[in-house]
Amino acid sequence: MAPASKAEKKAAVDAAAWMFNVVTSVGIIIVNKALMATYGFSFATTLTGLHFVTTTLMTGVLRMLGYVQPSHLPLSELLKFVVFANFSIVGMNVSLMWNSVGFYQIAKLSMIPVSCLLEVVLDKIRYSRDTKLSIGVVLLGVGVCTVTDVSVNTKGFIAALIAVWSTALQQYYVHYLQRKYSLSSFNLLGHTAPAQAGSLLLVGPFLDYWLTNYRVDQYAYDAYSLMFIILSCTIAVGTNLSQFICIGRFTAVSFQVLGHMKTILVLIMGFFFFGREGLNLHVVLGMVIAVIGMIWYGNASSKPGGKERWSHSLPTSKT
Repeated sequence: MAPASKAEKKAAVDAAAWMFNVVTSVGIIIVNKALMATYGFSFATTLTGLHFVTTTLMTGVLRMLGYVQPSHLPLSELLKFVVFANFSIVGMNVSLMWNSVGFYQIAKLSMIPVSCLLEVVLDKIRYSRDTKLSIGVVLLGVGVCTVTDVSVNTKGFIAALIAVWSTALQQYYVHYLQRKYSLSSFNLLGHTAPAQAGSLLLVGPFLDYWLTNYRVDQYAYDAYSLMFIILSCTIAVGTNLSQFICIGRFTAVSFQVLGHMKTILVLIMGFFFFGREGLNLHVVLGMVIAVIGMIWYGNASSKPGGKERWSHSLPTSKT
């Protein structure tokens, strides 16, 4: 058998990266839902801090074993990334509390056009007509699936605005930092995870108390809840790593567009595990539209001129 071509190998690695991200993302959603709904552990920000503690330990072990090489990331870049990432986490939690589920989903969908705007303005990316239309089809399909009641208030709108822009900037920065400083996904995680772990564990308990009126230190921990917390932290290592891998190999926009496949899978698994009362014709129609849009986006963006840079590429720096 002839050896696989370079393009075939890249396609195989790309598919593996997407599958890794989809499996870990859907898995952590299911585990966290069980942890919060069944065991009442509603301290989302503190839990995220624990996720990054576990990720920090993983990158530290890999560095000691020699699998992660020393690298350099300027402190100013690290601080900007941590600010964007933490505002994203906090903003999403606050937005979910202050907004209706429908408006929260609309805010999540708006991350795609915001990410597109960042790429157009900062990276001088130009999209073809088919690529733009395919993104619109994905937004339409996911919107039909997930958006129900929509009510807006001032503080909820501000929280959603902060969450959307900080998330888009955080995901843009993942791709930007890996390119500029020639960092692998493990390298970048090794720099950012400790800072996020420390800051989220410092702020998380107070924010969670403000959101839930319960203190994390007074939660009635037992063997089952601890098992789910450990399982959530373990899966989060894969989720964090796969996100950096996917955004590094592609872009934040592609990660957002194709990432909505996770939304479809979560809906399907929710119907399968938790009942079929939400499964109706318009939800199925929305799923079909979204999948068609994702396939169209994959084809359109990979064609010549589908998504291209029209200025000089970003200079890289490697220590």
